[in-house]
Amino acid sequence: MILHEQLKQDCFIIGRFPLSVVLLMNDSQYPWFILVPQRAGVGEIHQLSEFDQQQLMRESSQLASCIETAFKADKINIAALGNVVPQLHIHHIVRYTTDPAWPAPVWGKLKAQPYGDGKADAIMAKLSRNLSLKTDA
Repeated sequence: MILHEQLKQDCFIIGRFPLSVVLLMNDSQYPWFILVPQRAGVGEIHQLSEFDQQQLMRESSQLASCIETAFKADKINIAALGNVVPQLHIHHIVRYTTDPAWPAPVWGKLKAQPYGDGKADAIMAKLSRNLSLKTDA
């Protein structure tokens, strides 16, 4: 599967579920993860097979549960927009009542603040300790 250029530019690849690639958005203001089903030419959830739709829901629920616990979230925002990136991808964003965009959506609120000095590695390690993902390494 080929990852859309915008996702390649904005994210780190963490690993893979059976259906989806798991990404970390390079914005240190929020623990922000993205699931990208490994199916070419799919832009909407309903375009997946019934089995893949169910698998995506399992993976999304597993990711949401993991990040809720690992990051002690006040709320998890889950969304599939696709207005900029047409490839199907599902955002999973850890939200806190104290985060810089609360209670508004994160999109377009603030300019992204990239991770620095290995902090993305720490976030990815924290996630991988609590989630079984395949890696390419």
